[in-house]
Amino acid sequence: MKIISWNVNGIRAISKKGFFEKMEAMNPDVICFQETKAQDEQVAEVLTNLKGYHFYANSATKKGYSGTAIVSKIKPINVTTDINIDEHDQEGRVLTAEYEKFFLTVVYVPNSGSELKRLSYRQTWDAAFLNYLKELEKKKPVIVCGDFNVAHQPIDLARPKANYNKSAGYMQEEIDGMNNFINAGLVDTFRYLHPDKTDAYSWWSYRGGARAKNVGWRIDYFLVSKSIINQVKTSEILADIHGSDHCPVTIELL
Repeated sequence: MKIISWNVNGIRAISKKGFFEKMEAMNPDVICFQETKAQDEQVAEVLTNLKGYHFYANSATKKGYSGTAIVSKIKPINVTTDINIDEHDQEGRVLTAEYEKFFLTVVYVPNSGSELKRLSYRQTWDAAFLNYLKELEKKKPVIVCGDFNVAHQPIDLARPKANYNKSAGYMQEEIDGMNNFINAGLVDTFRYLHPDKTDAYSWWSYRGGARAKNVGWRIDYFLVSKSIINQVKTSEILADIHGSDHCPVTIELL
């Protein structure tokens, strides 16, 4: 089973950039999108062009902002939105599909912001989302993917010293949040399979030719329950696929 996660930075915008040809070439069983920046019906309008898939969306109350979606060849047993906490359920950030052997959750974690205005909220979010995942895990293993908006370790960004405790995405509070996910038994599949791989990034600023120079950050993840880590055959970053400021990341399950 091949699952892809991609922050598309606008589903309608990317649909005009060879998106469908890229999806056909990658041929995933499931695609999880973040930052659709569209309402449910607008997401559906774009995704109807992907033949042979069932699709589900969770959009923000605020139009043109945030949003997640799941597109799946296999029809899930059940699909749920959000995490049942009103404070966190206004921005379309979580969508969960239940399959026979696992839950698949796509997440678009809040960005702390250029002036770190949401750093405190981000910490509350991280704790609540982890609790949500652990509740799911009581029933069956969890696969969670998406844009976590944090580089976990120095190896996960090109310029760690310049950004540590200065930039959103590499504040100690955000790193602590990711530590909590890992310490709670969720495994970072890419780092598990590629413990020492450097220069492996999934997001690049649009400024200063960052992508061409590969001055990037690895902030897009697949985390899985420890009980199924041995079923993860591959975990890769598809850096050669363009169309967004993020590239897709993918896993294959045995």
